Amino acid sequence: MAISKLSNYLRTYRKRIGLSQEEVAFLLGWKSAAHLSRYENFARIPSLRAALALEIIFQTATKELFAGEYQNVEAAVCRRAKLLANRLKVGGLGLAASRKLEVLQSIVLAANTD
Repeated sequence: MAISKLSNYLRTYRKRIGLSQEEVAFLLGWKSAAHLSRYENFARIPSLRAALALEIIFQTATKELFAGEYQNVEAAVCRRAKLLANRLKVGGLGLAASRKLEVLQSIVLAANTD
């Protein structure tokens, strides 16, 4: 069983490089640190743009900064990939369905190797 991770590690990375919430907010172009505080306290999930900016600031991949959230999304996609694969198998395996099954199986395998 996979170890459950925190939704994000923003506070850890911010403290590691010694920046305050206000300083990170400034780098993000925000007037206050309120949003960052909500992210660090797991009350909100940032927009894609903010997540990418945080990746740049902390020089760490988004999937590492948001490890728990990534884990949850990966599990959900994996479940749906399995369901879709089962639907395709019931419908018959033409060339297009076979290709789709390969992709779906690679999604499931990649999720199981993390």
